[in-house]
Amino acid sequence: MQLFLDKTNYTIAKFSPSFQVPTWFQTNDTEFKSITYTNEECSIIMPTKHLDTTAALSVESDWFLLKIDGILDFSLTGILHKIATPLAEKEISIFAVSTYNTDYILMKQSKLEAAITALKQAGHKILE
Repeated sequence: MQLFLDKTNYTIAKFSPSFQVPTWFQTNDTEFKSITYTNEECSIIMPTKHLDTTAALSVESDWFLLKIDGILDFSLTGILHKIATPLAEKEISIFAVSTYNTDYILMKQSKLEAAITALKQAGHKILE
């Protein structure tokens, strides 16, 4: 499987479920950003340098991103398993985000080299 590596420093922040989509989120053109609402929270993932955490209830910084290459058909199974398993074997935790087209996997910057090594050893191709 081909994975695109984005070494940008990302932050995952939790906001109140009533938090309105901010202008800085809407107007910022970044390679990847995500906003998810549930009845318990609003989660935003963005490059750290663009994320305003003033109103955040909780903040986790220092993540990098891998994007699975291509558009994934909904009938495919085991995609995340093929990535998560070699990482779990090296005790590297992940934060996965799925979109209509593909999956994104965030990991802590401190695990970058270990994660790339584990994924390459598992047969994945890493593109920058």
